[in-house]
Amino acid sequence: MREGSGGAPPNLLVIVSDEHRRDAMGAMGHGVVRTPHLDRLAAEGTLFTNAVTPSPMCVPARAALATGRHIHATGHWDSAAPYDGTPRSWMHALRDRGAEVVSFGKLHFRSGEDDNGFTREVLPMHVVGGHGWTIGLLREDPPPFAGAAELAADIGAGETEYSRYDRRIAAEAADWLAARRPDAGPWAAFVSFVTPHYPLRAPAEFLALYDAARMPLPHAASPDELSDHPEIRRLAGFYDYQRHFTGTSLKEGIAAYFALVSFMDACVGSLLAALDASGLGGQTHVLYISDHGELLGDHGLWTKQVMYEASLGVPMILKGPGIPAGRRVGTPVSLIDVAPTAAGLFGAGMEGLPGRPLTDLAREPDDPGRTAFSEYHDGGSSTGTFMVRWSHWKYVHYVGLPPQLFDLAADPGEVRDLGRDASEAAVAARAEGLRRLHAICDPEKVSAAAFADQHRRIEALGGREACRRADFGHTPAPLTTSSP
Repeated sequence: MREGSGGAPPNLLVIVSDEHRRDAMGAMGHGVVRTPHLDRLAAEGTLFTNAVTPSPMCVPARAALATGRHIHATGHWDSAAPYDGTPRSWMHALRDRGAEVVSFGKLHFRSGEDDNGFTREVLPMHVVGGHGWTIGLLREDPPPFAGAAELAADIGAGETEYSRYDRRIAAEAADWLAARRPDAGPWAAFVSFVTPHYPLRAPAEFLALYDAARMPLPHAASPDELSDHPEIRRLAGFYDYQRHFTGTSLKEGIAAYFALVSFMDACVGSLLAALDASGLGGQTHVLYISDHGELLGDHGLWTKQVMYEASLGVPMILKGPGIPAGRRVGTPVSLIDVAPTAAGLFGAGMEGLPGRPLTDLAREPDDPGRTAFSEYHDGGSSTGTFMVRWSHWKYVHYVGLPPQLFDLAADPGEVRDLGRDASEAAVAARAEGLRRLHAICDPEKVSAAAFADQHRRIEALGGREACRRADFGHTPAPLTTSSP
């Protein structure tokens, strides 16, 4: 077991939000959203400015977060293939080293009946029925997704099951943190909020911080800026959130999202205050992340599922002993890097992981040439989608379809797709992107394996009609108070 500050046992507090886009934070220079507690955390720690999700969808992203492995390596492809305790998670590794490992809130794993690696799960949210969102399995000739209408239908001020759930998570976790003592053994707490995930209804005191009429309009959402890529068009047709918004409700929805970010930030603040009160701040590493981003109308799209930065990018802040304060790291990083970070802090063995400890990356010079990787094999997609990002380039590979390529330095808004551009620089970047992708996986074989596994699960669940019954937009908050 490694030691923290002053020879004390190490502690780790991982705070996870749901659907928090990377740029929606004061520390990232956002001019509207208010996140004082996250900004303080960034000032006291290291902010990773180019962090991405392993998959822009909740369930596979969280499986990768737990295991430290790419989703094609574990088979947790989609929203109906939740983490079930295998392969071994970083939580298992820490528990095996004698640490108390407790979760609070959303996990989106298969079930609390599985051994997910925690010593206790408090207020856990798992996937619906142990199966999850099975309509997403129907990628070939998908049925209409009726749940898309709910995003624009529920906007404004008020409490929702999610905000009430997050208040309970924050209270339970804060009480637990405040009760920790410096002479206790090592521990890790995984505190997972569900906001700012929609419904786009925010507590009134936070919505009052934002004037809907003054909200910025979505980026690259005009008809002449919409992508003509066939897979983007297909996904936009399946997740057709945009058509349910009016000009007024669109700005109200953006204001509500920012208000939910501020609400979640306040929940984070209560955890940091409890940690300070415990006297354990000096020996505790604190990591803030989200599972994926939120498009918020950018490119004419909402929620996630695509490889644009608003969907793909996640916030990531690390604070703790030996971590530089006020540093901004531009090295591409991923949620894949969390498992080796946690294992390294506790001296726990997790061999063969593709990621690297964030504790090391926070102290090293920036490495813009490092590859960040993501993939998508979930609802609405007709083929496997793979993203590699390095330096200022982003290459998106669609099996059987044209690629996309973006120069993020010259075109940070991703308006100009260079996927079919004939310039020497674009041709070379596409070749380099394909080389980096093949160094990670064979996209054609991976895509075929995902479809084959999904076909098998469709039959096991009772066929297409049985899968169609899971037509919901978001997982209900649990009614239970705690597990034993």
